[in-house]
Amino acid sequence: MNEQNLESPDDAALVDATTHYEISCFLSNEAALLDAGHYSSWMSLLTEDIRYRMPISVTVARGDAGAEALGGMAHFDEDYYSLDKRVARLQGDHAWAEDPRSRTRRFITNQRGFVGSTEDEYIAYSYLLVFRSRLDVRPPEWVSAQRRDVLRKVGTSLRLARRDITIDEAVLRTQNLAIFL
Repeated sequence: MNEQNLESPDDAALVDATTHYEISCFLSNEAALLDAGHYSSWMSLLTEDIRYRMPISVTVARGDAGAEALGGMAHFDEDYYSLDKRVARLQGDHAWAEDPRSRTRRFITNQRGFVGSTEDEYIAYSYLLVFRSRLDVRPPEWVSAQRRDVLRKVGTSLRLARRDITIDEAVLRTQNLAIFL
């Protein structure tokens, strides 16, 4: 499967209806936890070897060689340790970028699940639209993106093992990236 291609996997089979429902419930529950600011509960949905990244995208003319991602650069590229530190900071007294906390609403659509490369993993593609409102003096912000997730079965539950986020704008118009996508 081509990891760079976020549009669709090359040879992967679709998951069955039960697994698709499980993936959909996982993504909806995750969005609800983040919107409510339940970051510790969100962390419990992650695997210890999580990789959470949003590569920088550049717009290229049709026919130009190369991908849209800018070689290795990312808005963020995090692991469990760095995500845990971000959560601790958000819950502490020094999260000035999120004081007061943003009001967010995550809309997760176009969910597609595929069989992963191992028996206990699935590849989930979804579209994300985040509405964000801060204070009363700033206009609301929108972030639109596509996500490619690797979800791993741990016991009877799914856990997020990898997330690659491709935003739909070449230039972010949000004030900061203090929220999780």
